[in-house]
Amino acid sequence: MSGHSKWATTKHKKAVIDAKRGKLFAKLIKNIEVAARMGGVDIEGNPTLYDAIQKAKKQSVPNKNIDSAVKRGGGLEAGGADYETIMYEGYGPNGVAVLIECLTDNRNRAASDVRVAMTRNGGNMADPGSVSYLFNRKGVVIVPKGELTEDDVLGAVLDAGAEEVNDLGESYEVLSEATDMVAVRTALQDAGIDYDSAEANFVPTMQVELDEDGARKIFKLIDALEDSDDVQNVFANFDVSDDVMEKVDA
Repeated sequence: MSGHSKWATTKHKKAVIDAKRGKLFAKLIKNIEVAARMGGVDIEGNPTLYDAIQKAKKQSVPNKNIDSAVKRGGGLEAGGADYETIMYEGYGPNGVAVLIECLTDNRNRAASDVRVAMTRNGGNMADPGSVSYLFNRKGVVIVPKGELTEDDVLGAVLDAGAEEVNDLGESYEVLSEATDMVAVRTALQDAGIDYDSAEANFVPTMQVELDEDGARKIFKLIDALEDSDDVQNVFANFDVSDDVMEKVDA
């Protein structure tokens, strides 16, 4: 889920103790399996697989589950499914643009899940291309703040192609072109800076400011979408102020 980054950070922390932990594990495992199938099982030569494994480890997915997913994806172990990526587009409450990224072995089930979640929660499906133009594909690396200053992070990543560093409260968000993300992540590692996640995400070019009611509605929609096993990521172009976020959290 990416829209308001501070919400994403809050959600990231909650996910660790969330009742949906099993569902989160399954999605992380699926990511690893697909990355291994697409780019091979050699982590050195497959940065997408490397990042998928790192993300799973950060969420405490057991190593044996990770190893099995790599083997299934690489055809070294039986049981791998034939997943395909499908993007759905739509509008949520208050005209918020929503991109839904699915990784599924059943296209009909995925389409049905997404449509039901949207229509039951004040959303509408949209034609391909009618929403995606509001987003750019970017490399997004999340760095826990700790003792680091914004200048520390910027100094480490600037020459690697980073475009901006945003302060999210308890972490920093480093944005780059998607093609520069591995270089940015490597630059952080070389500087001895830990990171929580490194992914190519869809970042909105403009955002819709939401009040408390609007925020509650869009979060409800996103939760319903993410409840589907086929939905890997939800991207939306909303923004929520800190004041509104506190009211929603309360």
